[in-house]
Amino acid sequence: MRALNYQDHGLVLERDYPRPTPVEGEALIRVTQAGICNTDLEIVQGYMGFHGVLGHEFVGVVEEIYGEITLDQYNALYGKRVVGEINAACNRYTCYYCRNGMPTHCPQRTTLGIDKRDGAFADYVQLPIENLHVVPDTVSDDEAIFVEPLAANFEILEQVHLRPTETVLVLGDGKMGQLAAQVLALNGEKVIMVGKHKEKLALASQQGINTCLLTDPETFASPFGRRADVVIECTGSEQGLQMALRLVRPRGTVILKSTVAATSNLHLAPIVIDEIRVQGSRCGPFPPALQALKRKMVNVKPLISARYSFDQALEAFEHAKQPGTLKVVLTM
Repeated sequence: MRALNYQDHGLVLERDYPRPTPVEGEALIRVTQAGICNTDLEIVQGYMGFHGVLGHEFVGVVEEIYGEITLDQYNALYGKRVVGEINAACNRYTCYYCRNGMPTHCPQRTTLGIDKRDGAFADYVQLPIENLHVVPDTVSDDEAIFVEPLAANFEILEQVHLRPTETVLVLGDGKMGQLAAQVLALNGEKVIMVGKHKEKLALASQQGINTCLLTDPETFASPFGRRADVVIECTGSEQGLQMALRLVRPRGTVILKSTVAATSNLHLAPIVIDEIRVQGSRCGPFPPALQALKRKMVNVKPLISARYSFDQALEAFEHAKQPGTLKVVLTM
């Protein structure tokens, strides 16, 4: 099969890469479409030290299911269009994290296209059946590839109790920032997106999001007239957290979404002095993301910047690196 394989010598589009080996309780999915994420770009810069097939935002069709499952499970998945949660936990009772409802923190987990598991930039990908979610007929493939990052933003609502009276600032106008702003606006918060790109801010404005241009991080004053109650850091930059700390009020909350390979020399004193809560946030629940897409409560299609056939995957990856680019789609 074809696969976009990352090794020490760089990215290679291989045409005879081995298909996934059958594993009990897992399904083989024929990938139909995938999206290039900022995490994919960071991996080739050294993030997580991963080598193998990249890609974790995908939609595909279940073609095989391995092991003993019930007829209902088989009928629910076989031949269906699915998306997949990216963390595959051990699910053993002896695992403290799996036993206590924290499988995404299982120390034995593998993570699709990120850690010890080949990803979705390939003709076929394999995941445990409990990771799979059937895509409603009214959700297109273009929309379905956004389920994983959209779910990551619904995770914010799981982690932090936001009150309608609070002001929320989304720092960053890229893919993650755009999705975060739409999700938080659904929850009724007063949301404003701050970014550097007028054309990206205009996309958010079209979705009813208030926006503000960040011209100088050193002198920028909060558009709320004061520092925000909550800052969602989505810059994709090693300087993002430091900037967020300047924009959040004392005893406010910073939600950190960026994954970057570069290290940061962060001055920690403001966190202590202002008693700021810093909350890391990554993977989230798929059902509310799928429901939001099904009900057309969020609009992700304008976030697609370009589309390439999988045979053009290397060109697509270079396009995704260009400043100002949002989602680049690979069609198998």
